[in-house]
Amino acid sequence: MKIHTLAGIAGHRGYSGTELLRILERHPHVRPVLLEHRADAAHPRPPRAPALRHAPATPDTVRAEGLSIVFLATPPEVSMELAPAMLSAGAKVIDLSGAFRLRTPAAYADWYMQPHTQPELLAEAVYGLPEFCRGGIASGRLVANPGCYPTAANLAIRPLIEAGVVDRQAGIVCDAKSGVSGAGRKPSLKTSFCEVAGNFSAYSLLHHRHVPEVLMISGLEEREFSFTAQLLPVERGILETIYFRVPKGTSAADLLGIYEKQFAGEAFVRLYPAGHLPDLHGVVRTNYCDIGIAADAATGRVVAVSAIDNLVKGAAGQAVQNMNLLLGHPETEGLL
Repeated sequence: MKIHTLAGIAGHRGYSGTELLRILERHPHVRPVLLEHRADAAHPRPPRAPALRHAPATPDTVRAEGLSIVFLATPPEVSMELAPAMLSAGAKVIDLSGAFRLRTPAAYADWYMQPHTQPELLAEAVYGLPEFCRGGIASGRLVANPGCYPTAANLAIRPLIEAGVVDRQAGIVCDAKSGVSGAGRKPSLKTSFCEVAGNFSAYSLLHHRHVPEVLMISGLEEREFSFTAQLLPVERGILETIYFRVPKGTSAADLLGIYEKQFAGEAFVRLYPAGHLPDLHGVVRTNYCDIGIAADAATGRVVAVSAIDNLVKGAAGQAVQNMNLLLGHPETEGLL
């Protein structure tokens, strides 16, 4: 009889938590346990998997159920409350919120507009972008799953920054569009059908909380990076159009060569040949990040296009990638 690892999911009713449950239900080595952290859990939305075990999100549950991993698909303040308890009970934690992504309490307070209540865990947490942080993830016990926007941005930007081909003085402009599920399941006027359908709007200009993750991972200064998030009238998916300059004479083939060297062997990054660009249809419900690039060698102008599913590579799928690394499973397990 095959023995499965048990993984708890707190926040399983949200969009990211539901997506996580969908992926784990087909994972060959893991079985999910649904953890209840809300006071109104006595009146839940009917779960997708009614036969699964439900239990309180407590240390006693971690011990009694033998949970090796706990996913926190919860708001940052809830993750800060639950993470210490889950870790103290012996489980490793993968947090899908922004609670542990930044490096200092001061940075967190600046971008999230609230104090950080677990500074020691913030210092310990490993940033969970496998393509750049794989070694630290595998040996960690608290993984901060990246934001969806920074995942798409960093995969497209960091290789070129590290190669030294981007004119940083000219700046980088990231025009990022996301489906409505990125705002979460909690009802609001801004994300209601009548406000979103047939509409297109920008939000959080100049102080979006995902910006510091791009700066942190790609090594940029805030003055070098302009980011605008926009709400698409679609269910899911992120497409980022990223503008920057490189030395004159640099071709799209030159830049693709840099990407090919960086992402050789990476299962979840797909590069488009010159003259072809990704779109949302190519990535929705997958854990892929698709990247395409266009360059004008005569002027040094470049446009990179990066596309992901915000609920998969931007949240639950990447969390499972991180879980596979923590548990020693093949990184693609349950995701292909």
